Amino acid sequence: MDMNKNTKTPQQKMNSGFDKSSTAAEVLRGLDLSGRLAVVTGGYSGLGLETTRALVRAGAHVVVTARRPEAAREALTDLENVEVDELDLADLSSVRTFAERFLASKRSIDMLILNAGIMACPETRVGPGWEAQFATNHLGHFALTNLLWPALISGDGARVVSLSSTGHHFSPIRWHDIHFEQGYEKFPAYGQSKTAVSLFTVELDRLGKQHGVRAFAVHPGGIMTPLQRHMPKEEMVALGWIDEDGNVANPAFKSPEQGAATQVWAATAPKLEGMGGVYCEDCNISEMAPEDGAFYGVKPYAIDPDQAVRLWTLSAELTKTDLPVDGRE
Repeated sequence: MDMNKNTKTPQQKMNSGFDKSSTAAEVLRGLDLSGRLAVVTGGYSGLGLETTRALVRAGAHVVVTARRPEAAREALTDLENVEVDELDLADLSSVRTFAERFLASKRSIDMLILNAGIMACPETRVGPGWEAQFATNHLGHFALTNLLWPALISGDGARVVSLSSTGHHFSPIRWHDIHFEQGYEKFPAYGQSKTAVSLFTVELDRLGKQHGVRAFAVHPGGIMTPLQRHMPKEEMVALGWIDEDGNVANPAFKSPEQGAATQVWAATAPKLEGMGGVYCEDCNISEMAPEDGAFYGVKPYAIDPDQAVRLWTLSAELTKTDLPVDGRE
């Protein structure tokens, strides 16, 4: 399916009023989120922390999920209207337990921001031998969204925002070897996980829009955050990301406040009302990636609806979670 030649693709830029330099606070200026509830995975570090700060300051109540809840509480001590709960995305029993606790509170979710993730880690196996980046970045969030479905459809038009990345250019879904059992490569594994995030968004939006649930995938931009913790300094210097003193050297990189802007925009922008299933960057709907290989935009394989259905089916089988029947009709 050649999405570059499909003039009906929803991947068309709009007049968002913002750009790559916009910050999360600027995106939310003038919006009152009082009475709205957001769940932000990993909302206590890097982009997640800036997202939580911006949402709280606009009036929202934020539930932050954390693999290290004590560290999260310490990072969020200066913010009101925030609660922290334990969740390890690489452990499906932890995902299920968190979802059960949240659903027991009988609250609706207005914004589910799937922010947490890992990047370029050494070969790591979780669960029944799953590759850790695919398991954490995609499967954990897939299961979480399915399990929280009752809270998403009980609200008034929930949005699910998933952090993909321009790193999806590194790899499509490797259907022949999804868990890299035939040889591990950290960047293709990261790329595949971010392609999976984008495809998840496509199918989730198709299934959810009849219930008022819309989904967006987001590339936040290049930002130095704890996400790079698995990468040696020498490697980041060689890539031109930082200099020998550890300072950001790439002029295209964003600040964390700018990096959080696109996910906050996707979660709240009035101009996105009635829309979904798109990949966003720089506070706008992204264009299709150019055929010359330039490193921006979304690749056709990352928004292919047939691949999205195939991945959803596989993910449901692996995690033993899926939407109720009426969510799949």
